[in-house]
Amino acid sequence: MRARRDLCAELDTEFSYYRRLLHGRMDLLAFEQRRRTGEETRSLIEALPEILAGSDIGTPLRTEVAKPLPIEPPDPGEGRRAIDRVLGDDFLTHLPTIDNTELDEIQEMLTSTEEDISRQRSVVYEAMEVILEEITRRYQEGLADVDELLSHD
Repeated sequence: MRARRDLCAELDTEFSYYRRLLHGRMDLLAFEQRRRTGEETRSLIEALPEILAGSDIGTPLRTEVAKPLPIEPPDPGEGRRAIDRVLGDDFLTHLPTIDNTELDEIQEMLTSTEEDISRQRSVVYEAMEVILEEITRRYQEGLADVDELLSHD
């Protein structure tokens, strides 16, 4: 049971890490889109610290409290995942040369990928809830012993 709980925690960390990377890119693109329409007069470089700090005024406010994440990226395991291909795109290096249509397409792709990651993360939360309910039941029914649990750590 502990191994499953740990796996859920690892997956949650991985999904959180990827979501933050996606949000950063989405915020950068949203700024560039506003700059191109004249809503924003600063350059991307001037606004970069504010955007990366999550305080970019024109982007949707993120109300969730960010949990600390490891600095090292999660191990992708065998092969590359779809998220790795999305995040591996170097569109930021050639942002000034991307036309508005392509910019919109990239933003849609990032948004769709973020929604997929969020759905997967929700499944992990649901699994974690089931695991915690089972652990609670076992302790309440005397099927598990707290002292035994503590002695394994």
